[in-house]
Amino acid sequence: MIRKTKIIATIGPSTSSRAILKKLIQKGVNICRLNFSHVSHAHAKELISLIKSINQELNVHTAILADLQGPKIRIGLLANPKKIRRGEDFFITTSKSSNKGVYVDYKRLAKDVKPKDVILLDDGKLRLKVISTDKKNLVKTEVIFGGILHSNKGINLPNTKISLPCLTKKDLKDLDFILNEKIEWLGLSFVREAEDVLRLKRIIKKKNKSIGIISKIEKPEAIKSIDKIIECSDAIMVARGDLGVEVPAYRVPAYQKMIVKKAIKKSKPVIIATQMLESMTENAVATRAEVNDVANAVIDGADAVMLSGETSVGKFPLKTVDTMRNIIRDIEKSDYNFHGDFEYSQKTAEYKQRNISEAICAHATQLSEQVIAKAIITMTYSGYNAIKTSSYRPSAFIYAFTNNYSILNKLSLVWGVQAYYYDRGATTDQTIEETKEILQKNKQIKKGDFVISLASMPAKERGMTNMIKLSIVK
Repeated sequence: MIRKTKIIATIGPSTSSRAILKKLIQKGVNICRLNFSHVSHAHAKELISLIKSINQELNVHTAILADLQGPKIRIGLLANPKKIRRGEDFFITTSKSSNKGVYVDYKRLAKDVKPKDVILLDDGKLRLKVISTDKKNLVKTEVIFGGILHSNKGINLPNTKISLPCLTKKDLKDLDFILNEKIEWLGLSFVREAEDVLRLKRIIKKKNKSIGIISKIEKPEAIKSIDKIIECSDAIMVARGDLGVEVPAYRVPAYQKMIVKKAIKKSKPVIIATQMLESMTENAVATRAEVNDVANAVIDGADAVMLSGETSVGKFPLKTVDTMRNIIRDIEKSDYNFHGDFEYSQKTAEYKQRNISEAICAHATQLSEQVIAKAIITMTYSGYNAIKTSSYRPSAFIYAFTNNYSILNKLSLVWGVQAYYYDRGATTDQTIEETKEILQKNKQIKKGDFVISLASMPAKERGMTNMIKLSIVK
């Protein structure tokens, strides 16, 4: 049984070998994530080569997501773990030569923070309140929640407007490497506003390259600008780790549902990430709460759910993927599987070509529900038809046929879509019949099934979708 909701697995020490990577993909991983916070260019190149070769061997279309580190602020190296206690003064310095305080790698910290601002350490486990700052390199804080502080732990500033750019010098170096590797998706960390995304797009365009941009929502500023960010992004990730530190954790579920709903409405793939099966990093069995978390992401209509430490450094990466796949499958065959409400633009003004394609995709979805169609088959070059049809979340599976190699893997992120390479079909009628034969041969459809085909006429012209056909498999 194929799934509509896709699985992203982060690749790390636990999953870097060819044997494990192959098993991950065989078990249902649709996208392999490379976290450039931790992976070197040499190792990334090796992993990319391995994934591409496994794709060829298995004749599958596993995509690759390269995730930029972004402006992550961190504590420097400590001689020993430091115990800090509630109520005591705690100093932070941006000067490596200073003997007073713990070093932080963000030079403008003392200038950006102000009294009463909150500083969070180690994913919020330790909480500080700013008492004063010399506006140069030293910040005095009071410990609100204490604990043990270790080297290189992250810092979050939920009340502070930081002046760090969204793309760091490291990110720009990583970007050059990534764009030369011809992969499908790029994760942009700590997006604060639409301009962050647009700047990245301009850089990519200037380099005459192409890659899908996934905006990671993990800052309160991003929540405020969510509509504009979704509009200019190719996909969205609800990155609940840092988001749950930057905003009160109890707000994250509502934000998650809001973002998923908005992304689907705008036909942008949306990913739910962080701590989905966190306990399986160390344990062979997920908690009941984690199972419910994954299930609810599927019910909400997320395109994909993501595994992080569970597969990168976890003890049971293969079992974790099995668990996630089983949860998805069970929900998708239940009465709680997510399907759309067929909302689409009904403008009376002059239609542009995109509007015509949009109307075709919407009506195909409606028709598929009326006749209980088994499949919606679309011919696509850009992937637009498949992505747009997916956004209406039909009960039928979507099969995208394309002669554009670059889009095959990219569609692995999109809900309910399975892509096939196809470069035949001299006429529209021939194409429709041959694509049905391919699906019938692969046991995706059978005799007597209703099938809806979307195509452009004439077939030889690579135009917008302008035709819909309902047929019965014979």
